[in-house]
Amino acid sequence: MKKSKKLIIFGIEDFAQLAYEYFTYDSDYEVVAFTVDGAYCSISELFGLPVVRFEELEQRFPAIGYEVYAAIVYGKLNRVRQETCIRIKDKGYRLASYISSRAFIWRNVSVGEHCFIFEDNTIQPFVKIGDNVVMWSGNHIGHHSFIGNHCFLTSHVVVSGWCNIGTHCFLGVNSTLANNCRVGDASWIGHGTVLSGDIPEHSLVKSINSEIVELNEAVLFRSLSRSSRNRQKNQSGQ
Repeated sequence: MKKSKKLIIFGIEDFAQLAYEYFTYDSDYEVVAFTVDGAYCSISELFGLPVVRFEELEQRFPAIGYEVYAAIVYGKLNRVRQETCIRIKDKGYRLASYISSRAFIWRNVSVGEHCFIFEDNTIQPFVKIGDNVVMWSGNHIGHHSFIGNHCFLTSHVVVSGWCNIGTHCFLGVNSTLANNCRVGDASWIGHGTVLSGDIPEHSLVKSINSEIVELNEAVLFRSLSRSSRNRQKNQSGQ
């Protein structure tokens, strides 16, 4: 893919390293450097590229000609990423976005600035996605739904049709929203949670904890064997 734009990635941890891979091998951006606040600048080079203190960034890479992606996850309900974006723009840099070539996004979907959409996301018609949204791999976003600014969706989240997700929300792995659900601002939807109605802002929704007990193999496999015999009887009409 022809590289027509130059990119600086804010961050050096896991997400920043993943962003480097995706931007490098699946976009028209050429990553030229990493940047991080001076207090956290523990290395001078990553993947053969310079790591520059953010306070000195414009001296090395003037804002004209470079874009920046803030590879930050969901600290303080995405407010850390939001605040970093503000600081980047205050220096005059444009914010970059990434949408995987392996994501399915319908033609009339609206996506805001500074979004990162991983592979295997399915986004249906008339969906609107706000600014500064991260969507990890394998999510389904149903038709006519809205995802507000500064949200983070992990993996295998199902958002059904006509849902409305407020700003600064987190949706955990395998969480599910039924049709017409409304999620208030600054809400945390836990892993494996199923929602079938509205929740107010500043809500914490947790799924029932899985029970952990000592495994008794003899009992487990005796039960499985009994279930198998019953299934065979049902299939044979006995």
